[in-house]
Amino acid sequence: MRTIRYAIVGFGGIAESRLAKEGFGCDRKRLSPLPGIELVGATDIREFRRSAAESLGLKWFESPAAVFADPAIDAVFIASDNATHFTLGRDALRAGKHVIVEKPMATNLAQARRLMLLAAQKRLSLAVDHMMVHNVLNQRARELVANGTLGDVNDICLHMEFFYGSTREEASSWRCADPRQLGGPIGDVGSHCLYMAEFLMGSRIAAIAVTFTPRTLNIKAENGAFIRFRFESGQTGSARISFNDPRGSLESTLLNLGFEVYGTKKVLRSYGTMFQLSGHPDEPVKIRLEVEGSGTREVIYPERVENIYQRLILDHAASIRTGKRQTGEEGVHNLRLVLAAYRSAASGGREIKIR
Repeated sequence: MRTIRYAIVGFGGIAESRLAKEGFGCDRKRLSPLPGIELVGATDIREFRRSAAESLGLKWFESPAAVFADPAIDAVFIASDNATHFTLGRDALRAGKHVIVEKPMATNLAQARRLMLLAAQKRLSLAVDHMMVHNVLNQRARELVANGTLGDVNDICLHMEFFYGSTREEASSWRCADPRQLGGPIGDVGSHCLYMAEFLMGSRIAAIAVTFTPRTLNIKAENGAFIRFRFESGQTGSARISFNDPRGSLESTLLNLGFEVYGTKKVLRSYGTMFQLSGHPDEPVKIRLEVEGSGTREVIYPERVENIYQRLILDHAASIRTGKRQTGEEGVHNLRLVLAAYRSAASGGREIKIR
């Protein structure tokens, strides 16, 4: 089997802990390396991140250009700030590298479409990090919705509410300080809620209406939002997202990151599955589903653990080997929803139809 060699562009804390250590299996105490996949190196604009990369045995590249120029690199995982996703993705594709990019794949639709077109022209695989669809409990939830266990499903509500931006360091970060980067709650976590709502319900969102929630946190990005949407199937849904909601302890915060799906027979609730967790025994909470109704309550824990980042990378590498490339279309669609959400909120909650 051909080995696909990757490099990470943008080596912040999440890239180190979630992508390198988990996704590529660099933390050998917890995870095994992926077969036929090798993480070769990393780069970041912050030189002090070099020691973190080298401690994992990775080659440090002095710049993204150096990564793209290296013939030994087959693919890159772009994990930089949102404003650079387009330029880095464009340069990587032009250099003949396959790409995984963090969401959103760009900050406007024209740029996102250009990346998708360039990948098609170069016959390269382009994926966006919608990793939550790989959570085994989220996949189980999708099955329960589809197989009628809940009865006729008519509504879904997703939650990603927590506290971020209260310190000077957090408030000055690009997520909080520059709304143009789409790093506030709508762009940062609302995007997860939107693709997960479509995944769970098996239908695309046809219209969206959004209002900002009251500001209690002194950051330039929005503090939070309430999102309502209608699916092409006619069902409805909502998402509650925020950076200004303390949720008690770390445990209670993580368990609140989930969803409810409402059917005529039963309700399905998830705990901790709308986050970066996969169900490993050493994670801070035990993710789970609960199905309740008709006088019964069933608790479902993962029957197997598959790391959500590893599955994302395995699928991308397989697309390279087989030539059945990933197109990036899901990333373009998700960005369309995010931008429509911002337009609706700016107009006071006017419903925006998705075209």
